[in-house]
Amino acid sequence: MDRIIKIVNRVLEEEFEIEAHLLKPTALLNEDIGLDSLDAVDLIVMVDKELGVRIEEEKARSIRTLEDVYTIIDDLLKEKQAGKKTREVQV
Repeated sequence: MDRIIKIVNRVLEEEFEIEAHLLKPTALLNEDIGLDSLDAVDLIVMVDKELGVRIEEEKARSIRTLEDVYTIIDDLLKEKQAGKKTREVQV
């Protein structure tokens, strides 16, 4: 999870010019950080490029805090890894 937090926070700092002290797990994306819906879409696209996971629209709509972002990405990476291991066993 630390790797995910570092990557997401780096993207927010570098691409959206968000100050590091605002990037707390409980921070609300819109109210605390100032991301609008288009910024949130851009963040999701950048995360996809960085980590190779795609956040589906339904899950993306449920994101309110940075913790939500971290958790969804962590879950997706775990699912991806589990799927990879399953395919390796089947071969």
